[in-house]
Amino acid sequence: MRQTTITKPANVKRQWYVVDAEGQTLGRLATEVAKVLRGKHKPIYQPDMDAGDYVIVVNADKVVLTGKKLDQKTYFSHSGYMGGQKITPIRTLMAKKPTEVFSRAVKGMLPKNVLGRSMFKKLHVYAGPEHKNHAQQPIELKFDKKGIAKK
Repeated sequence: MRQTTITKPANVKRQWYVVDAEGQTLGRLATEVAKVLRGKHKPIYQPDMDAGDYVIVVNADKVVLTGKKLDQKTYFSHSGYMGGQKITPIRTLMAKKPTEVFSRAVKGMLPKNVLGRSMFKKLHVYAGPEHKNHAQQPIELKFDKKGIAKK
């Protein structure tokens, strides 16, 4: 008879990774980053526990959108008041806040509960090639065409 091992949150070892988004497709990179944030790349993964690692994304302003997404994709928000609807095209959001586009893509792939919000806090997105998390000694993380993480 086999026993299922339950990992306790105190036993989870978290690692820091840095990902270069230059030339990468937005959605494909966001799915791989979301997997690392959730901890799906680890053998101790459990859906009800945050076993993920920290991810630093640099060059978020150089991420690639395929097709006509730059012209057609929009973000919707509402203030709750009459006429409080705001529709922002992705082209203007990429010009003003390129980190927000990548953050929203990853956030949409995480669970919509307290667990997902705690996972999202481990994501650090920077528009340029520099980041301020050198003290954590992040490991460079690359993804090939199949999406498998290579260190």
